Amino acid sequence: MSSLDDLAALEPFAIWDGVVARSIDGERIGLAVVELDPDTVVPEHRHDNEQLGMVLRGTVRFRVGDETRTLERGGTWRIPPNVPHEVHVGPEGAVVIDVFAPVREDWRTLERLQPRAPVWP
Repeated sequence: MSSLDDLAALEPFAIWDGVVARSIDGERIGLAVVELDPDTVVPEHRHDNEQLGMVLRGTVRFRVGDETRTLERGGTWRIPPNVPHEVHVGPEGAVVIDVFAPVREDWRTLERLQPRAPVWP
């Protein structure tokens, strides 16, 4: 794998219905650009990974633990390990960046999709 690449060259994969990601993993951290279809709900879940993120396009109503907020472009989140969280996507859909430490090993087994152009940038 090259140290330098374009987002369009990264293989898309389905995380949930209506949620597609492209990721690049280092030894200790992973970065993903995630495309969320309009009105999609990412169900409550938790994982051992610390997660940081930011909205690039669209809106999401994010709940982390007991805190809920609607985030627009530039909105950020910090999710400590094992804290429950969920997302409700706005009617225009959204694109977000997520960073995970350690790398999301569970994503390596997810269904890979046919190559296609990313919706962002």
